[in-house]
Amino acid sequence: MIDALLMCGAVGAIGFVLVFTIDGATRPGYRPAEHPVSALSLGPRGSLQRWNFQISGALLTAGAVGIGFALDGVAGLATGVLLALFGMALIASGVWTMDPMRDYPPGAPQELDTESQAHHRHDQAGGVVFSVLPLACLTAAWALAERTPTLAIISGAAAVLLGIASYRFGVLWERASTRVGLAQRLYIVPGWLWIATLCGVLLVDTGI
Repeated sequence: MIDALLMCGAVGAIGFVLVFTIDGATRPGYRPAEHPVSALSLGPRGSLQRWNFQISGALLTAGAVGIGFALDGVAGLATGVLLALFGMALIASGVWTMDPMRDYPPGAPQELDTESQAHHRHDQAGGVVFSVLPLACLTAAWALAERTPTLAIISGAAAVLLGIASYRFGVLWERASTRVGLAQRLYIVPGWLWIATLCGVLLVDTGI
């Protein structure tokens, strides 16, 4: 059972990145370096990214349960809880979408005079996504310190790097930078890769 849950987590993390990368590279009018991943939930193909949020979020939540069981002690439980919150926030990001803005879909205004309730809830979910993952890296580093020291060190480094990336994304978003999409991907890709790696290592440990 734990093995199946961990596999869900690995598939959810890798699948999420693959889907938004391919979709973003082939979507007319979408510029990956400039536009956030959430903007892919808008427009004619928006349902693809909305499902990507929800399916990947569900798989990552299942993976979080597996991680919580596979890791020992309070730190292991904390890691599972934090990653479950992370997964559920991804689901919420697909249920409530951001408003059209910053020239996506093409022709959308740069800034919003007023935000919809859905946009507000999407922002709240994004706040969870961009805050709990560095914390999960820290608790995982604690849980793995004796069991897998190398991964513990990697997890600690990931916590620092993701914290910096999250802060940088927030700054560039407020400045309406044309590099906000790139900054966001510097958080997403390493962060989701860390989750997939953690699930993979734990799968090996549990003897899949």
